[in-house]
Amino acid sequence: MFFRCFSTPGMGLKEIYPDLAIFLLVVYIMVLIGNTMIITLVLLDSKLHTPMYIFLCNLSLTDIVITTSVLPKMISVCLWNDVSISFAGCFLQMYTYLAFQIAEVFLLCAMAYDRYVAICNPLRYNSIMTIKVCVILASTAWALGMILPALSVILASILPFCSNQIMFWFCDYPPIVTLSCLDTTLLIDLALACALFVMYFSFTVIIWSYCKIIKSVCKIATSEGRKKAFSTCSSHLVVVLTFYIAHSCVYISAKSYHIHPNVLILISIVNCILTPLVNPLVYSFRNKQIKDSVLKLLPKLNLTRSD
Repeated sequence: MFFRCFSTPGMGLKEIYPDLAIFLLVVYIMVLIGNTMIITLVLLDSKLHTPMYIFLCNLSLTDIVITTSVLPKMISVCLWNDVSISFAGCFLQMYTYLAFQIAEVFLLCAMAYDRYVAICNPLRYNSIMTIKVCVILASTAWALGMILPALSVILASILPFCSNQIMFWFCDYPPIVTLSCLDTTLLIDLALACALFVMYFSFTVIIWSYCKIIKSVCKIATSEGRKKAFSTCSSHLVVVLTFYIAHSCVYISAKSYHIHPNVLILISIVNCILTPLVNPLVYSFRNKQIKDSVLKLLPKLNLTRSD
């Protein structure tokens, strides 16, 4: 069995397919280069072998997998009208996309906790945020990402389907489940409950962490000290805000009955690419240690080429 991914006619998306393909290809290349650069720098530079950068390395990996699970297929649809995807490929894409999105949420939680300890308990930071604790937090994020969407995806995969025409550009959960011949209200409610648990739990942890951080920073006597403390978590805060704003737009638009399906598709495309694109840009341009690591690595690369 094959599914066919396409956008609903009416807004003329096919007219912009060539331009959209170029845009998505450029974004995909930027995501790959930016996030691969961060992973490479963290692995090669011993000064970056700290909890914050280990979490960042994991975050970059999730961003690469999320975009790779979706963008190549989108680009092939635009360039070659390659709208077919196998049954197994569709559910593999769905599971990969959901699992790594969930893992990313919990990695952002772990990074928020790391920043909380760094600012609120600086003297105990090294004893609290050990490599062991860091590995446990990262492993938990990955495990939750792999486990939480599994039941929903398995149940969806055994449904009888009355149609194979997906009114979407990739195999996201709601567009696939709504193709079933059965009443899927319970399945959609189960998936929604899982999504709300992930979003609200992670949001609560992040808000709690930043409330503690703000309270601690306000106690610092000098403005220079407050500025320095805030700067250590500003990059993470930008990525968190980007992630939650993008996902909130998707949830709000999905609940609206007055939004054209093509607009939903465009919102989902932005949601897929925004955080993976912002993450390396924010951490590259705003982070001194990343900049220093790049400057240190460049002479080594030039020396290797000359040899």
